[in-house]
Amino acid sequence: MTTAALSPAVPKPAHVADAVVYDFDMFQDPAYVADPHRRVLDMVKHAPPVFWTPRNGGHWMLVSHEANFVASRDVEAFSNGFATPAELSAIQLRMPPGTPHIPFPLPINIDPPDHGKYRLPLQRVFSPKTINELKDSIRVLAGELIDKVAAQGHCEFMAAVAEPLPVVVFLKMLGLPVSRMEEYRALVAEHMSDPTPDPMDSIKKLWKITALLRDDVLLRKDNPQDDIISMLWKAEIDGKPTTLDDMENYMVLLFLAGLDTVMNGIGHGIRHFATDLALQDELRKSPEQVGDASEEMLRRYTFTVPPRFVKKDMEFMGLQMKRGERAMLFLPAADLDPKVFPNPDTYDLKRENKTHIAFNAGPHRCLGSHLARVELQIVYEEMLARLPRFRLDPAKPPTFHCGHVVGVSTLNLVWQA
Repeated sequence: MTTAALSPAVPKPAHVADAVVYDFDMFQDPAYVADPHRRVLDMVKHAPPVFWTPRNGGHWMLVSHEANFVASRDVEAFSNGFATPAELSAIQLRMPPGTPHIPFPLPINIDPPDHGKYRLPLQRVFSPKTINELKDSIRVLAGELIDKVAAQGHCEFMAAVAEPLPVVVFLKMLGLPVSRMEEYRALVAEHMSDPTPDPMDSIKKLWKITALLRDDVLLRKDNPQDDIISMLWKAEIDGKPTTLDDMENYMVLLFLAGLDTVMNGIGHGIRHFATDLALQDELRKSPEQVGDASEEMLRRYTFTVPPRFVKKDMEFMGLQMKRGERAMLFLPAADLDPKVFPNPDTYDLKRENKTHIAFNAGPHRCLGSHLARVELQIVYEEMLARLPRFRLDPAKPPTFHCGHVVGVSTLNLVWQA
């Protein structure tokens, strides 16, 4: 492999010490794209616990568990918003008359105290009680998808199971037509494809999402159904009725997060099962251990890299950071930190400490974590129950994509039909 695809390196800022510069492109690093978590393990051993990379415009990478845990909880130092609501309002005012509302993914792109009032209406939707009521329908769908390919003796798992299962589940929860799944997924992929997005380009992509969803959103206002869109129309934000602007803010968040993230976790987990036949055998004999197996899988193959924005000039972990700089919460590395997880490269079903931060920590901890856990566990249970030992297809090795979500692009499996 060559480094031809790497983004251009930018000059190091004067306040960044030479000792903490580490050349890493989180979108195109060749070793990372070839096998993400193997590269992460190498970085945990050889890169500084917090480093600055000149790639993708230059930014910080938080590698150690301590750095990630502290930063994710300190919203006074590390903001989750690329712009404040006031700054977005100022941008809106500078736009020509008649320019559509600029959607602002909420509550993820806003910090406390305002964060809480926008998160509250979503709490009931993603509560354990609500998600548990979906278990039977998720299991039926998983079984149907697996049974479609069982007699073939092989499949490309991401397209056959990992993608359609969580996407169909979430589209039904939102109240959007499943028949448009491919169109929706293409829009999500487009939004996430640019490692250094221009703010105006990002706004244009968000407008495409809101335009695509507007008819369905407005329909639910006057004709409510049993879905998330209808529920949000009935909600209040800080004591005020939900507006169309509020709905667009919610929808861009739910659309982008709900239609992409979980399938990547499913892919990493099934890839590991395909390389660990002894684990398959043990869990078929003792399916009650699948919950523990899933938690260790989340730790071993954590797959999200949330961005943060430095809010002030400060010292963090002994390093000087400047207001406006970007810092990536490198959660895949945090969960492979040997100071917290002995022998972190080892998948250990009996590991005592499985308290990972795959779903982040602090006020921005993933709202959909319970849904993700349910979907992961059910897929693992149904794959083990409905298929014999499955392996990686030696003729078609897995491929990956990297960035803010580290995922499996293709995963070809074979088994005895």
